[in-house]
Amino acid sequence: MPNPSYFRATLLAALTCFSAIGLSACGPMGPGKLRNDQLEYSRALGDTQKHEMLLNIVRLRYADPPTFLDTTQVIAGYSVSKSVSGGFYAYPATAVGNYLFGTGSMSLGESPTFTYQPVTGQQYAENVVRPISPTVIMPLSLGGLPIDTLLRLTAQSIDGLSNVRGLGAGPFGGGSVRFYLLLHDLRQLQVAGAMTIRITTDPVTSTDSKKNGGKSDSNGSGSGPGPERSYLVLTSTSESNLLAIQAEVRRLLHLDPTAEEAEIVYGPYPKHPGQIAILTRSMLAMLTQLAYEVEVPEGDIKAGRTPPTIGQVGIENRPEVVIHSGKEEPDDPYAAVSYHNAWFWISDRDFQSKLAFTMVQVLAALAATNHTGGAVVTIPAG
Repeated sequence: MPNPSYFRATLLAALTCFSAIGLSACGPMGPGKLRNDQLEYSRALGDTQKHEMLLNIVRLRYADPPTFLDTTQVIAGYSVSKSVSGGFYAYPATAVGNYLFGTGSMSLGESPTFTYQPVTGQQYAENVVRPISPTVIMPLSLGGLPIDTLLRLTAQSIDGLSNVRGLGAGPFGGGSVRFYLLLHDLRQLQVAGAMTIRITTDPVTSTDSKKNGGKSDSNGSGSGPGPERSYLVLTSTSESNLLAIQAEVRRLLHLDPTAEEAEIVYGPYPKHPGQIAILTRSMLAMLTQLAYEVEVPEGDIKAGRTPPTIGQVGIENRPEVVIHSGKEEPDDPYAAVSYHNAWFWISDRDFQSKLAFTMVQVLAALAATNHTGGAVVTIPAG
């Protein structure tokens, strides 16, 4: 005859096991989902923005209008269902092998919801068509971004020295060699620490502005903070080669030979002595210029679907962002899109192109003036 104590111990162990399984299924989902989903959704949003930007560049090359779609909200919803049941039969009411039984099940489902908003109307005009202020652009060089690449992307001209202009300006875009010489010198000074950008919000009065060529007076007169302004500062150095480069920069920018700093203003030419005028581009102009430098299939050019690729002038003779094309999808690219039976991509082994493309995305974020919040990712804790 079976031992009752043995069956009681077996029953207790089985019920404990069922309880543990049930309790583990009821544990909190939030912390684990947050660790995983925040990173995954952030990565997905970043990749989507890369592909959208690349596709818009290619579309512009083929005279298709660019479209921008903002992801305003992401809601990751989860559903969990679980059930546990068990019981036992007492001997001798049933066979010895059926003293204990139990069943259990659990299912997990995910139903994410994405909300998109097209960029149109006034927001499109401000974010895409309006030129980006030099005061917004120049501080980016303080974070270590190459100032030559930054200005090649954003500046149409500096004190009358012209960057490439695109269609109708010849095979090299009508750019000035001295423009690229200036950028090369500024980069050399940036690397050596002999140049920096100063940002100030000192107040300025109309009288002081006229008297000091647009600069505030030394006493900082005025009521409250003024608009943010930026200055190019040539820092002190004792190295002869850097002093020579600084002198060349002053000459190209028509500055006084002893000037240590100059205010950066928007426009084709400075309004007052001691200023540096930068005519900046809009995001549309920036993407259009990149589009004319895309490597496209030769058959598309011969068929008239797109104009010939614009070359480069000056010291740096490669495009800011090298975009390749081909019939087959590339292996492991940095970013790739399909357009009209062809693939366009940026190589993952081209660091210079990746850095410039990242700068374009940063500039797009800075150009955005929409006052509503960005993408909101909601992950219910369940």
